[in-house]
Amino acid sequence: MKNLKKLTVGIVAISIALSSFAQDKLVIKGSDTLGAKMIPKISEAYENKNPGSKFEIAAEGSSTGIAAIIDGTAHIGMSSRELKGKEKASAGANGVRLVKTVIANDAVAIIANENNPITDLSLKDVERIFAGDITNWSAVGGNSGKISAYTRNTSSGTYAFFQKFAMAGRDYGSSTQKMAGNEQIATEVSKNPNGIGYVGLAYVGAEGIKIVSIDKVMPSAKTANNGTYKLARGLNCFTNGKPSGMAKKFLDFSLTPEGQKIVGSTGFVPVN
Repeated sequence: MKNLKKLTVGIVAISIALSSFAQDKLVIKGSDTLGAKMIPKISEAYENKNPGSKFEIAAEGSSTGIAAIIDGTAHIGMSSRELKGKEKASAGANGVRLVKTVIANDAVAIIANENNPITDLSLKDVERIFAGDITNWSAVGGNSGKISAYTRNTSSGTYAFFQKFAMAGRDYGSSTQKMAGNEQIATEVSKNPNGIGYVGLAYVGAEGIKIVSIDKVMPSAKTANNGTYKLARGLNCFTNGKPSGMAKKFLDFSLTPEGQKIVGSTGFVPVN
């Protein structure tokens, strides 16, 4: 009975939170990878087709987006990773059923300064660099110089995805430098001859950087879709239950040919 009361209170609180803004605008929170470029462009196109529709978009990391769905402060939670066990447990405890809609695919690219002679690294090399085992470029065939490794911050889905799939779940090295977004990582690597970092496909065209292949495979739409690139992933939008109302209309639009064209134009991989 006590647990039932807690569940009921949680559902009521979420309902109140959502109803307070449900009629005014679509609130989308979460991943910087989705929210910095792609989602704003899709929302702009949606607004052009649906005059009067309004959006509030906050791109502060995948963890914040999933938390916002659980606590009822967003209609859509953007995430560049899958759910964690503790998020599933928290959702269940609050009477929330997290439902995923994949609106784009992506590949996490390793980037280095454009003047770095290194063109390829093994996945094991990548793991050892970001875990702090390798600290000098000479250890992987480059010019002697202390490696500066740039990562996303801990609320980022890309941070968690990279840790799991590129680092075999190991901890990041203590000297890695955390950045707020993809663009910040690209900027720091472009300024630092010894810099290395990782970004989504939409950010590999920044000036002063280059892509480093992994085990001789470059990240691309083709290698992300056929599974040959090891750091491919889906880009997700979570809702509480099946999408409904404006959230459903927006997600449906994102999966239309027009929406997927925007996905491709921002540098990501269409799902259709």
